[in-house]
Amino acid sequence: MLPRNSPAIFNIRAPHHRFMINIKKIAKRTLTMRSIWMWCLWAACVLCCAPLHAAKPAPHCLTDCSPRIGVVSAFGAEADLLVAQTRQRKTHVVNGNRFTTGILRGNRVVIVLSGVSMINSVMVTQLMLNHFRIDRLIMSGIAGGLNPQLHVGDVTIPDRWVMSMEVYWSHNAQLPSPCGKPADMSCMGLKLATGKDGLPLAPFHLPTPQGQVPTGLFVRENFVMTAKNSQNKPAGEFVFAYPVDKDMLAVASELKPRLSQCGPGFKPGQPLDPKQCVRQQPKVLVGGAGVTGSAFLANPDYRKYLFENLQANSFEMETAGLAHVAYANKVPYIAFRSLSDLAGGETFDPDVAALFSSGLAEANESAVALAFLEAWRLKYPKAATHAQLNR
Repeated sequence: MLPRNSPAIFNIRAPHHRFMINIKKIAKRTLTMRSIWMWCLWAACVLCCAPLHAAKPAPHCLTDCSPRIGVVSAFGAEADLLVAQTRQRKTHVVNGNRFTTGILRGNRVVIVLSGVSMINSVMVTQLMLNHFRIDRLIMSGIAGGLNPQLHVGDVTIPDRWVMSMEVYWSHNAQLPSPCGKPADMSCMGLKLATGKDGLPLAPFHLPTPQGQVPTGLFVRENFVMTAKNSQNKPAGEFVFAYPVDKDMLAVASELKPRLSQCGPGFKPGQPLDPKQCVRQQPKVLVGGAGVTGSAFLANPDYRKYLFENLQANSFEMETAGLAHVAYANKVPYIAFRSLSDLAGGETFDPDVAALFSSGLAEANESAVALAFLEAWRLKYPKAATHAQLNR
């Protein structure tokens, strides 16, 4: 015998109409559950089939999703000049880094100061890509000269950037063979960089009064994963030279910016003041390699090694880090570097003092960056990064 307080559906003593009401409730719940299961099945089918016809995913941007050109400056005085000329400015602070958005020479931009060294350059560049929709990247700043034919104040626009201090430090100048064969690093997940002849680059030798001393420093390539090579090269790939974007380089090759020989405070018509002016009229050099390292280069022998083995014109501490991030994220980039000195110069050069004390360094750097932005807008008037109103 069931207790009197049992549910009516199980209570044979319940009135007939109560029995029918509960049957209807059960039927309604059953239909509801069936509808939920059918909806879930449909959603699963849509998700499974989506990749076959999916459009390009929307860019991730945590702060501002307007398409922009990212400008990363390694020199604070230059960044200030660019920000000052930017209209409709808005400041965003991310992890203490100040990003300024606005319109510069008709382009939507976001400007940030990287600070010195590759680690800061990498961090700031990836922050920019995470928080803003960056279609292209520009980096500018100061560099030491490697090419002895160049002068203080010249601006270099390399066609590729490399990291010379990513090395395998061996005990002598013979090709290392940690994996059994000479130059084979595969068992360690490493790869030596090679020259135009396909052979590993020779290690740096340090000249001494007793002769050449091998350092055993063999330059390596860098391992990188990208969205592209995850499909074509699922194991990743090694990169040594990071090429700049060919379209941006083509525009840069046609630039004719007005580079100054003297700082902004110099009055035209007066004799050149060595405290405000450099001795040679600065010029722009397009092509060749740019080198980035984690050391402040003041060694003339290493400078000569880089120039002869890598055909490099400038050395600094940030751009190849940005280039690595740009390559991994498939973002086109270019870099401009004003030469502050001959890296490792052993004598005092009054041009170096004039370059910095007069404001000439930041004036010429910003002149090249601004000339490029103006030329880019004219060359590609339909680019998504161009501001269509209130230029």
